[in-house]
Amino acid sequence: MYENRIQHANIRGTMTVNDLVKEMNGCAFGAGRLAMACDILEEMQDDGVTKFFGLSGAMVPAGMRNIVSDMIRDGHIDILVTTGANMVHDAIEAVGGYHEKGSDTADDIELKNKHINRIYDVFLDEGCFGVLEEKMQGIYGSMDPSKVYSIRELLSEIGKNLDDKHSILRSAYDMGVPIYCPAIQDSVLGLQAWLYKQMNKLTVDAFADMREFMDTCYGAKRTGALLIGGGVPKNYVLQSMLVTPRGGFDYVIQVTMDRAETGGLSGATLDEARSWGKVGDNAKAVQVYCDATIALPIMLATLKERKNKM
Repeated sequence: MYENRIQHANIRGTMTVNDLVKEMNGCAFGAGRLAMACDILEEMQDDGVTKFFGLSGAMVPAGMRNIVSDMIRDGHIDILVTTGANMVHDAIEAVGGYHEKGSDTADDIELKNKHINRIYDVFLDEGCFGVLEEKMQGIYGSMDPSKVYSIRELLSEIGKNLDDKHSILRSAYDMGVPIYCPAIQDSVLGLQAWLYKQMNKLTVDAFADMREFMDTCYGAKRTGALLIGGGVPKNYVLQSMLVTPRGGFDYVIQVTMDRAETGGLSGATLDEARSWGKVGDNAKAVQVYCDATIALPIMLATLKERKNKM
């Protein structure tokens, strides 16, 4: 009866991140869920687990760029599925642009008149897009006009041409980690590709990635997914199990602020995904309701500390 009794957390001034997470492990609510996520993420690092990472939301503008890049270079991500927007902001940083801490209560008309774009409490000077446009037009111009590119190959070409070790795109290129971006048209990268195509030849097959992606899922021994937010990256990762004989992902972590009541994909629970066969019947899974800019750094810091103590 008392096996799952709440263990009240004890906080000390000399605690490491892992020490704190261990104290949270005996707690309930968000603390317990975050601690469980750290345990599942650690288990996902076992040999034979193919690790998927679904990245949505404005994580790069918020300061999570180096974290994702480090996860790629440290081998914690085998396959990245993300939004075009995150790759746009990654590329902006790679070509010398930067994001500034601002305010969510700023006068947005005043910001518009000053040519400043706002993402919650992050400011971005519109001039950064001019630099990015010049870079992207050059990259697209260097590509083979006779070749049909997949979106993954397109992003690899962009990563190859970015000279920034902290870039997500560059890190993925260096480490051979594929980046899939099924909604790339919904971004400045897609917009720049369309503009280039008005006067030049550039052919991208939006369906070409799916065979490669499904083959990876089909051949995986075990699969784990870390999902930041939801939307297209979440569904693109999870739907792969609908056409493979695996019976769902073995490990799944989702970090989200969205609720399930509206029926939206970002708030859909992982238990709901079991009904579709996307998450395995016996999968280790946890839904963490938390700002991902809080949860992700804690999870990675815990993982790094545990691996360094092995």
